[in-house]
Amino acid sequence: MPDSIKKTSLLEEMRNLLRRYSYAYSTEQAYCDWVKRFVKYHDIQSRDALFLDAEQKVEQFLTHLAVNKNVAPSTQNQAFNALVFLYSKVLNAPLEGVSASRSRKEPRIPVVLTKEEVADILTLLEGTTGLIVKLLYAGGLRISEAVRLRVQDVDFGFKQITIRDGKGKKDRVTPLANNIIVPLQLHLKKVILVHQQDLNIGLGSVHLPYALAKKYPNADKEIGWQYVFPSRRIAVDPRTGIERRHHIDQSVVNKAIKRAVKQCGITKKVSAHTFRHSFATHLLQTGTDIRTIQSLLGHADLQTTMIYTHVLNQGAQGVTSPLDLL
Repeated sequence: MPDSIKKTSLLEEMRNLLRRYSYAYSTEQAYCDWVKRFVKYHDIQSRDALFLDAEQKVEQFLTHLAVNKNVAPSTQNQAFNALVFLYSKVLNAPLEGVSASRSRKEPRIPVVLTKEEVADILTLLEGTTGLIVKLLYAGGLRISEAVRLRVQDVDFGFKQITIRDGKGKKDRVTPLANNIIVPLQLHLKKVILVHQQDLNIGLGSVHLPYALAKKYPNADKEIGWQYVFPSRRIAVDPRTGIERRHHIDQSVVNKAIKRAVKQCGITKKVSAHTFRHSFATHLLQTGTDIRTIQSLLGHADLQTTMIYTHVLNQGAQGVTSPLDLL
């Protein structure tokens, strides 16, 4: 990035605002990276240059991503959202009427596992990763939601899990399966022990959302705020510089899933999100109301949930194959 842009502390301002609005650290990194690429693409040398033909600059950059880089629709949308944040929040100059060429997002039927395939994979997953994947399937959690769970979000009495700040900054409640209660309780006993050991050496604090750290100075060391799935290692928080234990990395879970799927001989393209898709589809198969599933998944639009009805209808769709009539 040009020195003149660095001097203006544009990225520093953006980071501060992203943290003020409680964006995830991964989103903060992604948004700042897109701003860097945007500045580099247009060879912008000063803050004033950002205001000159702003909409045109954004359109050209997004078109470049779609046409020349052939990026996925979600990638282009993330770049657009980053630039919208830059202009509306950081520069106080909201964009108007950007009409760039957009990457096409073709409708896709989600990959879904059969109940037998889910059972086969789960038998090969042990320990923390096994618990996490069971939660993904048992309650339809996203992997990001599962690794960010706090101890206080698990309610054994009501057999439910509260998802805080899910997609769209919304909270929701999802079921806690009976089969996972005892293993999860045993796991949390280990978490409490590790947390006490951290406290004994002067550590034990955890990142708190919003401004809760200032409002409740000691809350960051309370067991209720600790992650259900903490990392094995203590590291320096890049946002604050404080040495603390973060949650387990999503890649650990994804790698474990990949190994188990390969070992099972399953050829479907399975990811952590596949268990969320399977959760919704299997609920539909057992007669659960579509709006209940919408609520459990946290979908704002019912049409998003309706994709699982297409999953049930794929293949035969109620039609007998002519081959079976021979």
